[in-house]
Amino acid sequence: MAEPVREELSALAAIFCGPHEWEVLSRSETDGTVFRIHTKAEGFTDADIPLELVFHLPVNYPSCLPGISVNSEQLTRAQCVTVKEKLLEQAESLLSEPMVHELVLWIQQNLRHILNQPETGSGNAECTFSTSTTVDDGLWITLLHLDHMRAKTKYVKTVEKWASDLRLTGRLMFMGKMILILLQGDRNNLKVPKS
Repeated sequence: MAEPVREELSALAAIFCGPHEWEVLSRSETDGTVFRIHTKAEGFTDADIPLELVFHLPVNYPSCLPGISVNSEQLTRAQCVTVKEKLLEQAESLLSEPMVHELVLWIQQNLRHILNQPETGSGNAECTFSTSTTVDDGLWITLLHLDHMRAKTKYVKTVEKWASDLRLTGRLMFMGKMILILLQGDRNNLKVPKS
């Protein structure tokens, strides 16, 4: 991990030091770092909207965009996707420098304006915790959250087979009752299964 990234992660941990505000989900020299930030931003009615932001910093970050996932129980799926897209647009203007804190500040200041745009609409449906993004090097990344698992061994074998069949690599993380699957692959080499 590059020194500027290590410094950025240390600064983020100090900034988001409240209960459950910051959590490192995975850290790897080959896959980069995945972490979650819980924050709030002002919504339509001056009420704070809780946001869960998951960032994946690839090993070549900050020279490429981070992977970003947005989740909120008070936003629709479409609103979560729009917020993610706006964050990635903002990230493009910050390439080559540590940007996560700037992105969090930006969304805190601009969420209301993003939600007021006609294409985002309003609503209270729950946004799922799943996202995909492409970074400059053609890397495809997705983070899946599973709510339960009946047969752990059988399920792990199934996920391993899917990853192998689709030419993906990734991590299966068990964190208490939460189950996360982080998958990545080269867009150009992804094998699409025949139905």
